[in-house]
Amino acid sequence: MADRGVVLSIHLLRAHKQPPVDVDEVRALVGHGLEGDVHGKNRPDSSRQVLIADRRTLEAFGFAHGALKEQLTVDLPGLDGLPRGARLRVGEAIMELTGPCEPCEVIGTYNASTDPYALRDALRGRRGILCRVVATVGQGMIRRGDPVGVEAVAAAPGGAGAGRTGAPADVDGES
Repeated sequence: MADRGVVLSIHLLRAHKQPPVDVDEVRALVGHGLEGDVHGKNRPDSSRQVLIADRRTLEAFGFAHGALKEQLTVDLPGLDGLPRGARLRVGEAIMELTGPCEPCEVIGTYNASTDPYALRDALRGRRGILCRVVATVGQGMIRRGDPVGVEAVAAAPGGAGAGRTGAPADVDGES
């Protein structure tokens, strides 16, 4: 697992059930997620403020950045293996990982899959990691090309990997 990576793209979800908008930079807001993004607006301190996906998942499925409705696409090998509670520094933001994002068939429909349920099943454990913004440095800006680094990995009770579970984190059914 590499502990350093880079932000490849940024996508804001202005409204549920709408396509993401590609931007070059965004401000992270503590307790709310990304400025201008629908997640975190109505639910401060939600565990589902930001979805980060690694480019390898998108490439494996032949998808463009943003196709999983992730806000941040990164090049960070091992991202999906990080435990809940791990912290990432993404540009000027510190994010705490809250758990895997469980895919639903809506992602298949959004990507014009001939079998949305099969795509959902294939994406289990690979759609990305949900986070909440816990701190910012400077203005809290995240820009395309910014470094991504693992700041801290929480010690999990029960030994290595015990902090990672397959249970979804606060899934609200909206993608």
